[in-house]
Amino acid sequence: MKHRESVDVICGAVIGPINRPEAIVAGLHIDGELRIVGRSAPLKAAAAKLLGAQLQPAGPGHPWPHRVKSTALDRFNADKDETELTLVEPIVVEVSADTAMTGASFRHTVRFLRARPELHPEDLSTPSDMP
Repeated sequence: MKHRESVDVICGAVIGPINRPEAIVAGLHIDGELRIVGRSAPLKAAAAKLLGAQLQPAGPGHPWPHRVKSTALDRFNADKDETELTLVEPIVVEVSADTAMTGASFRHTVRFLRARPELHPEDLSTPSDMP
């Protein structure tokens, strides 16, 4: 039995086009830097459209690369290829996440619930059960 809870994370990139993202790339501030901690399940069309309307292209100095190993997003991914990221200005999003963690990453994909434009990414704290 999996236990899920709602948690706020930082969307620092998406997979797919910025105006109709296919999935979000979740991040959290860990040890003073924005680190990738997982990805979402594929977004439904309505959610992709709503989120896409709120995303802005990343400015200079974004901490993430444009390409990452697929295992950085999903530890069960046997694909050794890289995944192309569409970097965005970080925004806070609420996700439903399995409470099981592997180190500082979500063990399973998260489910996008909604954007949280009233929150600023710098205001999020790292969950206490993460290193």
